[in-house]
Amino acid sequence: MRIATDLTEIELDVVHRWLSEGAYWALGRSRHVVERAARNSLNFFARDDDGTPLGYARVVTDSATFAWLCDVYVDPGARGKAVGKALVGAVVDTLEPMGLKRTLLVTADAHGLYEQFGFEPYPTPERLMQRGG
Repeated sequence: MRIATDLTEIELDVVHRWLSEGAYWALGRSRHVVERAARNSLNFFARDDDGTPLGYARVVTDSATFAWLCDVYVDPGARGKAVGKALVGAVVDTLEPMGLKRTLLVTADAHGLYEQFGFEPYPTPERLMQRGG
């Protein structure tokens, strides 16, 4: 498995299909929004040794104090093959040298994956707020 981080190596049409059709948090997201988000983020695109796309993750960060891990998606045919683990590992390895104070994410069902990399429930969720939704 290979993880690409250069946007020119990432198949945004595939990412768009995955997110807009298969990710509960991004259903219906337009191709334009997927591309704009990718251009303004750190991107991680997993491929099998034969070049088959396997998964994607995106990080929004200021590279100094904060990051938000989002849009983590593994192709249904590749689930259970440690693709998510490889993606999150690549993210953590990339962010670690930045010395960030905090990296956040939201998940409905992958807590066990993220816990392997040191993520834990937010200690004071009552302090988190959002605009929009």
